[in-house]
Amino acid sequence: MSSLAPDGFISPEFLIREAREIWEMRGAARLRQQVFVTEQRLFTGHDRDAVDQIATPLVALSTLAGEPAEVVGCVRIHQAAPGIWWGTRLAVASDHRRVGRLGAELIRLAVSTANGQGCTEFHAHVQIQNVALFEKLHWTALEEVTLHGAPHAHMTASLPHYPAIRDPEAGVTARARRP
Repeated sequence: MSSLAPDGFISPEFLIREAREIWEMRGAARLRQQVFVTEQRLFTGHDRDAVDQIATPLVALSTLAGEPAEVVGCVRIHQAAPGIWWGTRLAVASDHRRVGRLGAELIRLAVSTANGQGCTEFHAHVQIQNVALFEKLHWTALEEVTLHGAPHAHMTASLPHYPAIRDPEAGVTARARRP
């Protein structure tokens, strides 16, 4: 599905939920390609890997007239071992980063969804420039690592700050901040 919104339009409301439609999954793949391959040059060709086969994709969707219109954010989560979950490939479209809440809401849904499925630890490798956001969301840095040629922090979430969500398809809504 392509955006029906006029150029430069930023939706005032977003849905953040588990990707359930083919167009949502394709939109997340396009966004990851744009952010991690084209913009950040962390990968050559594509960023897909074996985790995509087992991960649960979560998306932030812009809305038009209250209906989902376009994938503008994404993250994937997976259980690496019993109770041990990871969030990876968090991305927000460049023209939606100024909205200010999409990354945080994707992180909240990711950890809360894992928490609803028996998570005992939730980990992420966070690009250094994003560590402050994660710290505000009750994450702790464990160590600095280099991944794909870029500095990252291995971080863990404080699970008590993330109430369990058992139905990530229902998702949550977020409103854009006023400029």
